[in-house]
Amino acid sequence: MTQTLTRLPQLGQWQNLAELTAIQHQQLPRTLEWAASSPFYRARLGTVEGSGAGTLAVLPLTTKQDLRDNYPFGMLAVPKEQLATYHESSGTSGVPTPSYYTMDDWTDLTERYARKWVGIRPSDTFLVRTPYAMMITGHLAHSAARYGGATVVPGDNRSLATPYSRVIRVMHDLEVTLTWSMPTETLLWAAAARLAGYRPDTDFPALRALFVGGEPLTPARRRRISEIWGVPVVEEYGSTETGSLAGDCPSGRMHLWADRAVFEVYDPASGHVRPDGEGQLVVTPLYRSAMPLLRYNLEDDVVVSYDDCACGWRLPTVRVLGRSAFGYPVGRATVAQHQLEELVFGLPAKYEVMFWRARAEPDVLRVEIEVADIHGDVAGTVLGTSITAAFDIACEVTCVPPGTLVPARVLTDVQDVIKPRSLFGPEEDWGRALLYY
Repeated sequence: MTQTLTRLPQLGQWQNLAELTAIQHQQLPRTLEWAASSPFYRARLGTVEGSGAGTLAVLPLTTKQDLRDNYPFGMLAVPKEQLATYHESSGTSGVPTPSYYTMDDWTDLTERYARKWVGIRPSDTFLVRTPYAMMITGHLAHSAARYGGATVVPGDNRSLATPYSRVIRVMHDLEVTLTWSMPTETLLWAAAARLAGYRPDTDFPALRALFVGGEPLTPARRRRISEIWGVPVVEEYGSTETGSLAGDCPSGRMHLWADRAVFEVYDPASGHVRPDGEGQLVVTPLYRSAMPLLRYNLEDDVVVSYDDCACGWRLPTVRVLGRSAFGYPVGRATVAQHQLEELVFGLPAKYEVMFWRARAEPDVLRVEIEVADIHGDVAGTVLGTSITAAFDIACEVTCVPPGTLVPARVLTDVQDVIKPRSLFGPEEDWGRALLYY
């Protein structure tokens, strides 16, 4: 791994945008050469002259449907013997997309994820609480943690073997210092910790930071999570198809790893592609040999900027709105999840609101929040007023007791993990032979 890393760009190697662009352009011919070995891109590149940025600019965007249509190995650019891992996306649209990597590709993946300003150290105990299934997320964090010398606790996600009660026990007893999960998980942990008799901000003194990703995170919810746990919340953005694409800097802004990939912003309405602004993120990984992706449209709504940042990284910043950023009509307004989330978590921390849901109907927005009775009337009124002021729509806020949206049993139960059996006694149910779940 070390030998391969020496050829990869490192933070601090460039002083301005021109030098960063030069790093991209130096690698692009090799990236296009890898792509030309793929059946899918061989056809596209065969009609285009050149081998650099000009060639890339005239290629059509690669879509998620392209990946699905070329399942499983139509995008493969190396002999299968060189592959290290095969993955599929979570399939949020119903059809997963394939993705595969060589060991050299994994060197780049690992190093990008490990770019956490908090740092991953040999003294850390790192809880990985994202899926270890066919998505890349759990494996990526595991690899980066080991690269940093940390002890990994492979907690998985939604696993019968690691219910929330066990996660809290492990975090406390093993003195976990770093975690990796979706932002919502950290709120579920906080609720589970309180049910177990712990205070998240005082009873986990070893905890240094919460690494999060996998869903859009508004500034208000991020601040609330940090307040609840008393540690920094460090955000990560990426995908199974690309690995890590962006991460937080010490100044709290998320930067695109533009030394390892070329980024563009696509406006679906006009069809125009530009280097910054608001639209869908398009990415060309520069160090991906097994499955090169040229101008791959992630279909995530983002805002990209090249403004200066106090961190000095000299990388573009990105604000991720996510595919959930599309809105639902209510009255004459359009309501988006990230807008509502900002208002919900803008409520005073003393109300302890962590869980909410909303239904957008043609004439009214119905919102439910979990809140203790002592704060219910005030919290509901404050939130209803802020929503009406923001959208000028009819709004009904209902305050429900804690445990309504997230039942206590979900946070406290210990699941029975069964191993496969074929031999049963006379009174036992042998209908579950071999079905160990």
